[in-house]
Amino acid sequence: MTTAEGDPIRGRTRGTAPAPLSILDLATVGVGSTPGEALAATTELARSAETWGYHRFWVAEHHGMPGVASSTPAVLLAHLGAHTRTLRLGSGGVMLPNHAPLAIAEQFGLLEALHPGRVDLGLGRAPGTDPATARALRRGDDEGAEDFPQRLAELTHFLDGDFPAGHPYAGLAAVPRNAGRPPVWLLGSSGFSAQLAGRLGLPFAFAHHFSAANTVPALDLYRSSFRPSAVLAEPYALIGVSAVAAEDEQQARFLARSAGLAMLRLRQGRPGLIPTPQEAADHPYSPAEEDFLDSWLANVVLGAPGQVADGLEALRKRTGADELMVTSHIHGQDNRLRSYGLIAEAYGLTG
Repeated sequence: MTTAEGDPIRGRTRGTAPAPLSILDLATVGVGSTPGEALAATTELARSAETWGYHRFWVAEHHGMPGVASSTPAVLLAHLGAHTRTLRLGSGGVMLPNHAPLAIAEQFGLLEALHPGRVDLGLGRAPGTDPATARALRRGDDEGAEDFPQRLAELTHFLDGDFPAGHPYAGLAAVPRNAGRPPVWLLGSSGFSAQLAGRLGLPFAFAHHFSAANTVPALDLYRSSFRPSAVLAEPYALIGVSAVAAEDEQQARFLARSAGLAMLRLRQGRPGLIPTPQEAADHPYSPAEEDFLDSWLANVVLGAPGQVADGLEALRKRTGADELMVTSHIHGQDNRLRSYGLIAEAYGLTG
């Protein structure tokens, strides 16, 4: 157990990277693989990310998706923390409407006790699943995304142990409580969480990888809404970016199409395992499906390592993002490791 050094929010740049680089991983389960193998691959990737010099490594809560094994971030983060030493670990994110705020405060308090100074608590307001699964998770709780600000305030009070006198929970405590606590990030794919993060003076993470059209408007709204807080004096925003690096652009596009077909099937209500690149190449796309895939691929930064580095830098300049969090949601552990490793190599990162 090693405590991370430095600012708990603002990332560190390494090598020639103009901004901190991080990784978002979904414990991808591909055709021919099992959830256990996917989780072992995520563990290997986290260890490699630490060696390469990536700043943080986040996992995301999803439900009812056979191709994603990270259904419970807190459990996975505890495991990853035991297999790394300095890498920041976090949720990208925990879907707050699915959980009681006290439960999240206890889970991440425990993570902070296990891996002090290394844990980020990223929160989303979407269910991370279909409506039926969301109802099953909440067991009759009618509260949802519209109650997010109230749930966030409650969670923050549990983390800090500072409910005001007279509050129904004033006598309750989330345990364990530690000398420090994980910084809270708000995640979003539209303007709601951007504006809320700004008003509360919190760091903000935007899902550019599946909501690219909203990236610049949301970040502008975050910055214009920002009010300095005890957490941040100035805005700090990272964006999630789909990126695939390979030996050349043709191979990178071949690999990226597997993730594109998986996203197409998800949008059609048919989530499944991540198809192989050959299956994606051979799929009989309708004209509408081909248009979807082309549109999706247009927002993936792909190519040889130098092309990817150039594309990420162009995106950083266009959006003004303070940090880039890349995700290679493609088939095959060797392909994923190679992609992240080539990106690190392009920037000359050092562990």
